[in-house]
Amino acid sequence: MSATSSPTSNDIFSSRMVYGTWRMLDGAPSNQEINRRLNRCVELGITTIDTAEIYGGYNVEAALGEAIALSPGLNDKLRIVTKSGIYVPNPKNPERTVGFYDASAEQTKKSVETSLRLLRREKIDLFLVHRPDWLTSIDDTAQGLNALMQEGKIQCAGVSNYTPTQFQALNSRMDTPLITNQVEFHLLNMDAVVDGTFDLCQQLRVQPMAWSPLAGGKLFDASNPAAIRLAKAASVLASKYGGATLEQLAYAWVMGHPSRPLPVIGTNKLERIESAVLASTLTLEREDWYALWVAANGHSIP
Repeated sequence: MSATSSPTSNDIFSSRMVYGTWRMLDGAPSNQEINRRLNRCVELGITTIDTAEIYGGYNVEAALGEAIALSPGLNDKLRIVTKSGIYVPNPKNPERTVGFYDASAEQTKKSVETSLRLLRREKIDLFLVHRPDWLTSIDDTAQGLNALMQEGKIQCAGVSNYTPTQFQALNSRMDTPLITNQVEFHLLNMDAVVDGTFDLCQQLRVQPMAWSPLAGGKLFDASNPAAIRLAKAASVLASKYGGATLEQLAYAWVMGHPSRPLPVIGTNKLERIESAVLASTLTLEREDWYALWVAANGHSIP
């Protein structure tokens, strides 16, 4: 594929926010309930869905495939992001005695083919290597990704939880450049801003994805000093942004970085998904973005 025809994040990230499925099976929802949630996401403009083979004890992909199949045409409206590379002991694989990473070409091909079958798709829109595999060479990993794209089984490739140097190393062996790095980023974890991750994304015009944008709920922990300071700061800013909640301001803060991170929403509640979407309409003024930074860190900027 020539450089001019290489797929970009614009081909995949058709929405400013991403619906994440890590906890999608919490509460044992029916396929119909999951289907309603996905259809509501589409109605709200969230058409990119993030999943992984390991989610839900290796059960989420199958549940997604079954739920999507309930609505004719829904599959065509969604862009699916999935990941592989983490293998841990579980009832489906009792032979495993320890968790390990495997991003080899052979294993990646097996995982993608399984994902295609479970998700009931002919192609994965975006496939991510879930975590760096310390025992697989970048040549081996890249060989697998390149082959899968050439075979038409994945449209684009990216990574998750890669350092800037790890990203550069793998990207140097790719026939088609990687289009994203999905990393943890929120008001209680700003590493991506200072460790070079987002600098590299801007340099390469790669749009990152931000997992756990609400710090796994820690933003609302009344026993957490940072959360207490953020709640106070949010109360001061609320009226300026149409009554925005801390949750909405936190999403807006993530999206406010110039690398344009895509927050991966993890809630299963429709009302919170609807509330989150409103955050995509907020543009924090510079001083307000830094005010939240100061509240989160408990001190002024350096």
